[in-house]
Amino acid sequence: MTTTVRIGHSPDSDDAFMFYALAAGKLDTGDIHYVHELADIESLNRRALSGELEVSAISIHAYAYLADKYALLASGASMGDGYGPRLVACGGPGGDPRAAIKGRAVAVPGLRTSAYLALKLYQPDVQPIVVPFDQIGPTVLAGKAEVGLLIHEGQLTYAEEGLRLWQDLGAWWKAETGLPLPLGGNAVRRDLGTELITRIARDLRASIEYGLAHRAPALEHASQFSRGLTSPATDEFVGMYVNQWTVDYGPRGREAVQLLLDRGAEAGIIPGRLKVDFVG
Repeated sequence: MTTTVRIGHSPDSDDAFMFYALAAGKLDTGDIHYVHELADIESLNRRALSGELEVSAISIHAYAYLADKYALLASGASMGDGYGPRLVACGGPGGDPRAAIKGRAVAVPGLRTSAYLALKLYQPDVQPIVVPFDQIGPTVLAGKAEVGLLIHEGQLTYAEEGLRLWQDLGAWWKAETGLPLPLGGNAVRRDLGTELITRIARDLRASIEYGLAHRAPALEHASQFSRGLTSPATDEFVGMYVNQWTVDYGPRGREAVQLLLDRGAEAGIIPGRLKVDFVG
């Protein structure tokens, strides 16, 4: 009897790289049939609130609202190790960027994204304007927001659009804490039971390891989702977010996740403290 497991993830080159082996049938998954459903991360966060998918990419920020239904898989992290979501504008801050952004209208990709949580920890007093992640640059260029919070490939292409870096939030977090900035992870629904969760965890880790070991074909697959990046830029972007942290958070990665959510709770951004548990 076949067990169907739906995996939700973003239509981005890093997620495509991560799931290449599963999507291309490179792994023996036994009687588990994986079905891939692609959506932007804020949509996946909302779907996870109702427990719709068996496995889903989620924002670490969103996990604070999902922990009753989902556990974090030990594999699948997107961590910004000294880099991450970038605040950009048509001009520079003209001084201390943290003080200069206070009170400004900032285009953000969603209120449950980890990028938004990092922004609120960086500067609580901003006026968020939620727009689709791929419209953040155009929103700033059109004068509808003073600053934009870029995720995904926009982190590499903003200068080509005529935007200037205001602050790299991953760099700020690393200077503040000495830790990488946790952005996304893969979550598995708790009600699937220990045996199935263990098999899913094994398969997802194997897919990541396969992509890293077979980089050329995995990058070729990922390039279909790179939204105009050149091949070298796709390679760079994938390398930023699919690496040793993605195979396993490790002790420092787990510490970073817990600290980010603890800081969010202390600041009143998320409802309260929770103990993060990892499976697999």
